[in-house]
Amino acid sequence: MNDNLIPQSRLYVNLDALARNIKALKAKCDPDVSLMAVVKANAYGHGAVSVSRTALENGASFLAVARIHEAVELRQAGIDAPLLLFGDALPSQVEWLAQHDVRVTIGSVDVARELADAACHCGGTLKVHLKIDTGMGRLGFVVPEMVSLISCERHDRAFDTAIDEIMGISTLDGLHVEGIYTHFANSDIRDKSHARGQVALFNRLICNLAKRGFKPEICHSANSAAIMEMPEGHFNMVRAGIAMYGLWPSDEINRDLIHIEPVMSVVSKIIHLKAVPSGFKVSYGSTHVTPLPTKIATVPIGYADGYNRLLSSKGDMLVRGIRCPVVGRVCMDYTMIDVGSVPDAKLGDDVVVMGRQGDHFISADEIARHINTINYEVVCSFNRRMPIVNHPL
Repeated sequence: MNDNLIPQSRLYVNLDALARNIKALKAKCDPDVSLMAVVKANAYGHGAVSVSRTALENGASFLAVARIHEAVELRQAGIDAPLLLFGDALPSQVEWLAQHDVRVTIGSVDVARELADAACHCGGTLKVHLKIDTGMGRLGFVVPEMVSLISCERHDRAFDTAIDEIMGISTLDGLHVEGIYTHFANSDIRDKSHARGQVALFNRLICNLAKRGFKPEICHSANSAAIMEMPEGHFNMVRAGIAMYGLWPSDEINRDLIHIEPVMSVVSKIIHLKAVPSGFKVSYGSTHVTPLPTKIATVPIGYADGYNRLLSSKGDMLVRGIRCPVVGRVCMDYTMIDVGSVPDAKLGDDVVVMGRQGDHFISADEIARHINTINYEVVCSFNRRMPIVNHPL
């Protein structure tokens, strides 16, 4: 696109920082452990194609997405690396998935049979990874939890049932079971007892499958938090998600273990500036009334761009390195800030919505605290109405 036609609000993505983060995460693993880069949700808002290429150039050997259109986007961009689809696939999609070497997640016998039949019908073989529910409670073959892994007859029968189901799937025509994996529910908290119980359960399953002669080439469980703090969960592949983008999985992770840096910044401009008296009402509902004479700047970013409406009269933005409060309600396309503390502010000045300017930094975590959510949601919410500019800031 012609630079003159790019909107004034944009996402800056520092691919150099992304590369450093990937190398740091890879360094936390043994040399024979592969790294899967999770690029679902448009790479957590960072741009799936450019992030995937950078990840593959800097230590990742596998990619993962959640929706089939995300897989289509990567294949159409010429990215041919191994690719896992976390979400369910439909039988009608199997021919394309097999032809384009996209692995599919299977978490039940019924789905396995449907996809196997579809693969046989189109004369192809579908690579699959089996999802094991060891305690997340979302998707996958349910493996019963056991207190301290102490056996009892009922649990052992249920465990054996899961083994039998998986062994049955491993022999289905049309499927090649390449991998097996589970997902942690609590690896990002200080108390790792639940996560370690999941590892033990997953290990027990893998060992029992091996006794039956079934050994998938790839076993994976570790997400970002487990890459950092749970080497026992690395197996022979790890999945790097939020940490790859320079964001911490939670406040309970030991930040001395690894150095990562935020990859995304959000920058806009002042497009309107006016001096106003005390008692001046700002935005819908007139919820903000200026207590003193000041200057109000209008910034072309709003909730349609992913700047949450709950930031109304809560958030800050940076102008000339100075924090300026959001005043009044965030609109669909615009947000107003009080720049009275920036006497030399002028039209066209950069406004940092998220990121660093001067000595100040507005993080995704700070924004998340204002709206009672997590940094994941913040970066995923900034949407494609704003262009992504790959540029180190």
